[in-house]
Amino acid sequence: MPVSRRKAILSTTTTLVGAALLPRSQAQTPTGTFPVATPLADLVSVSDFEPLAEQRLDDIARALVKGGAADEITVRWNREAFDQIRLQSRVLVDVSKVDTAVTVLGQKLPFPILLAPTAYHRMLHPEGEVETARGAGQSGATYVVSSATNTRIGPIAAAAKSPLWFQMYVQSDRKFVTDVVHEVEAAGCRVIVVTVDAPVVGPRYRQMRARFKLRPGLELPYMDDVNRGRDSLLRGGNTRMTWADIEWLQSITRLPVLLKGIMNPDDAERAVAARVAGIIVSNHGGRMLDTSPATVAALPRVVERVAGRIPVLMDGGVRRGTDILKALAYGANAVLIGRPYLHGLAVAGADGVARVVALLHDELEQAMALTGRPTIASIDRSVIWV
Repeated sequence: MPVSRRKAILSTTTTLVGAALLPRSQAQTPTGTFPVATPLADLVSVSDFEPLAEQRLDDIARALVKGGAADEITVRWNREAFDQIRLQSRVLVDVSKVDTAVTVLGQKLPFPILLAPTAYHRMLHPEGEVETARGAGQSGATYVVSSATNTRIGPIAAAAKSPLWFQMYVQSDRKFVTDVVHEVEAAGCRVIVVTVDAPVVGPRYRQMRARFKLRPGLELPYMDDVNRGRDSLLRGGNTRMTWADIEWLQSITRLPVLLKGIMNPDDAERAVAARVAGIIVSNHGGRMLDTSPATVAALPRVVERVAGRIPVLMDGGVRRGTDILKALAYGANAVLIGRPYLHGLAVAGADGVARVVALLHDELEQAMALTGRPTIASIDRSVIWV
């Protein structure tokens, strides 16, 4: 993304956080208090978006975005683990030009930040995933569309100005899965991301207490098992899915297949043997197995086992440009963000999504300059204070 375009998103955005949609007059954030009618340009950190988003959302949607599994310990650890990693600064390095471009699976990205697959965007914004795609296009970010989308891939692709990937749960009916694969291929999606850490859904107690359900009229066009009653929004999962299903999926698509939800180095080794195109180190945002480790804590062991044979991405807890730098230092090729851009979507639609990405990109550039790393290739473990 050109620097001039990103700076415009950062400095001149005038979208307001509308008073008519917020029940209280002010929102408290870690960095200040904002009135409800706030120019988007006054939100200077991704942390500024969360309390404003929570005010806009009803109890059900708030539980959807905020909630994790059980006691939400892993949700907390995902964030705390980043905070405990210290960075090593370097001085007198020429950082007059900082280049955040990276290539993943042959796709050149302007920065190593993707929008993770997240469900039910029309619970947060009337235009849902279409609006998210617009925001991704404004920022130059690749958007990984969830198979729990409320919108078919066609309208999303029509609105997209940046590349799309598509996340799948491999469901029971193979004909249905084949039809979905062909549909997303025809729509121009470049990668299929298979979530492998959800044979059952973790205990989503926050959502259960909120009596979570989709609003009337919202659909799940790519969740056949849910639609046919073979599982539920809070209890389902493909308990029969195995490595054989991954092999079968690879046989029916021409697209690269990534596996999302790898935390164990032995599973990473098995993924390499299965000839998948890459893996995503992820604990599902702390929404599956509570007390599983933070993803950034699991990342180094997985990277060491993979040893550069396939790309390794990661998600979970990324809230700062320094977090991205730390993940890259531990060997990730790129990161994905989830809750932060959902907060942006709820606050200001596409403009909010774009601003969240632009803020993180700007912070990444700053962190790279302050640690003397002018390119992504120059980032290694020596960035980490030992």
